[in-house]
Amino acid sequence: MSSLRETDPEVWSAIQGEEQRQSEGLELIASENYTSQAILETAGTVFTNKYAEGYPGRRYYGGCEFADVVEELARQRVCQLYGAEHANVQPHSGSQANMAVYLTVLEPGDTFLAMNLAHGGHLTHGMHLNFSGKLYHVVHYGVREDNHRIDFDEVARLAREHKPKLIVAGASAYPREIDHARFAEIAREVGAKLMVDMAHYAGLVAAGLHNNPVPVSDYVTSTSHKTLRGPRAGFILTRKDNARDLDRTVFPGMQGGPLVHIIAAKAVCFGEALKPEFKDYAQQIVANAQALAETLTAGGLRLVSGGTDNHLMLADVTAIGLTGKIAEEALDRAGITVNKNMIPFDQRKPLDPSGIRIGTPALTTRGMKEAEMKQVGEWILQVLRAPDDEALIARVREEVREFAKSYPVPGVGRLS
Repeated sequence: MSSLRETDPEVWSAIQGEEQRQSEGLELIASENYTSQAILETAGTVFTNKYAEGYPGRRYYGGCEFADVVEELARQRVCQLYGAEHANVQPHSGSQANMAVYLTVLEPGDTFLAMNLAHGGHLTHGMHLNFSGKLYHVVHYGVREDNHRIDFDEVARLAREHKPKLIVAGASAYPREIDHARFAEIAREVGAKLMVDMAHYAGLVAAGLHNNPVPVSDYVTSTSHKTLRGPRAGFILTRKDNARDLDRTVFPGMQGGPLVHIIAAKAVCFGEALKPEFKDYAQQIVANAQALAETLTAGGLRLVSGGTDNHLMLADVTAIGLTGKIAEEALDRAGITVNKNMIPFDQRKPLDPSGIRIGTPALTTRGMKEAEMKQVGEWILQVLRAPDDEALIARVREEVREFAKSYPVPGVGRLS
């Protein structure tokens, strides 16, 4: 029995509720996944008690000999995984990883070029309310209106016109493989540095399913969750000649003591991703996404770019008379979790956009394959065709709950 039940029943109850929600529902948010039992255990170890400011062998606190071991393991493993020369595994999140690169490369007011949030970019790619949009002069590129693919003619034109100090590639809602080499060519032409934010598709790169940005980029940032199935955190890869400046930016420039328990969990995550079976998992993510996309398309939903190459898809629900907010809420009542999302050239507002974003990493972790994705797609279509039919939604929710019992979530029940 967990001591938490006795010492803090309110938090215990919330954890039990979340375990039930995850177990009985279908998680289709593209940026979410389930860690292994080993990663959950590592994140909850006594390393949470330890301060370890600095880097392995150069700490400002005593008693860091074992903190050094796990951080060095994490650095070595992630460099092996991606073929990188240097890694910093201390960023607490993907946003802080991006911030660290900006602070290393740019001065306030400098120009960088990045993907428009409404076309699939990220908040930290220069959204005007984010630090990145406030500190720097940001120029945004987007996708072509005819096929929703990155408009490299526009990228090149804007780079030549604005001469950015940094070009940012990568996205949070782009369903196609990104041509990192093409970005590198444009960056070299205008004398810019290239940063690739591969947070969403890092697992697909690790498995060799998507092209690796490390050989052609100056900096690569990522999270360790999403398709990598690790703890919620970030990391940065770069060349040795950038290592000193980057590490100084992360600490002491931006962060204090690192989260050693999470760094240890990252080490476990990277070790798992180095195993042969991880490639099988990543291949199934993509196969599942394509099976789900085909089911939704056949059922009348319009997908941005017509489909997917990776783990996610964007569906335009206005084509069937809904908004993203209505679609998200109806599916949530049915036990299916997605997120409302802007689509390229969206005419609606961000809090009630035209689309929903759907991803397959979490359900793939639970062991689902193409046949299950077709069933999930049918449930999504049933709900979206009748979002106000509470009897139908209740029936789907019960079917989802029964279906989910056959696919346990790793680590659920460990505090019981």
